[in-house]
Amino acid sequence: MDYINFGSAGVKVSRLALGLGLRGQSDAGEAARMIERAIDAGINLIDCANIYGLMDDRANIGRSEEVLGKVIKGKRDDLVITSKVASPMGSGPNDRGLSRFHILREVERSLKRLDTDHIDVYLVHIYDETTPLDETVRALDDLVRSGKVRYIGCCNYKAWQVCRALWIADSLHATPFMCVQNPYSLLNRQLEQEMFGLVRDRGLGLMAYSPLAVGLLSGAYVPGQPAPAGSLWGTQRADRYASMMAGDTGQVIGRVLELAQELGKTPAQLALAWVLSHPEVTVAITGGDTVEHLENNLGGVGWTLDADVRAELDAVSASLRTILD
Repeated sequence: MDYINFGSAGVKVSRLALGLGLRGQSDAGEAARMIERAIDAGINLIDCANIYGLMDDRANIGRSEEVLGKVIKGKRDDLVITSKVASPMGSGPNDRGLSRFHILREVERSLKRLDTDHIDVYLVHIYDETTPLDETVRALDDLVRSGKVRYIGCCNYKAWQVCRALWIADSLHATPFMCVQNPYSLLNRQLEQEMFGLVRDRGLGLMAYSPLAVGLLSGAYVPGQPAPAGSLWGTQRADRYASMMAGDTGQVIGRVLELAQELGKTPAQLALAWVLSHPEVTVAITGGDTVEHLENNLGGVGWTLDADVRAELDAVSASLRTILD
């Protein structure tokens, strides 16, 4: 496993992170085994959120943190754990967002579920237009100063929103965002337009989530063929499958399948290597649901993509700026 500084911070993280969205996993025991295998393979960055749970079912909110908390006993000090706040945790008026009230309440609940005294990287999950940004920045700074959180970052922010948050932190002499987390893949290259420049200029870490475009680049889906029975795109997203596999998207998926076969790699490994070939990207988050998914994705690190293959993938996916999450 390769390790890299997390942006301009001193802490070092694995190039591949394990995400615990668990969209297709219903068994907590299997999820625990996957986490254990990831740690054994050298992954030291595990990405979680208060809203994550088995099968991405809102009835299971918090379960990912609970499963992770049990697995990391005895290993906690060697791991970099993230969690997130802002997404709806209930139906009450203060059960979502980035108010001081919600942040300070939810961090305590996450710490309890994780059974730890600190979260290494605490991420705001979405931009909250209903809360003054300085209120959010001050609340996060207080968490860092208290020792409950060591670094902070943001997810799904636009470049101008990140820039504004950094300016407010600077003006308040508060802890700034250390990293950003956004979707990035061959099927979604939107970050290149503005975020990449900001990341380079400010020395931010970049966590690329959905590097396999919600599984479309995993090798399980083939243009012109139906989605596998029981798969995410064959069930929950069946109504969108045909349109996603058509046009430029289908062309990219087809070419990834061909190139992977030529290189002796799997499509997932090739897609991950392409994401990690960008110097702006610190880590790619593997969001697989099983040990088998993880084993495949581990092959996306430890090798370098040839320049000519990188150039061909760049060219075939150049038009894609679709937000896919």
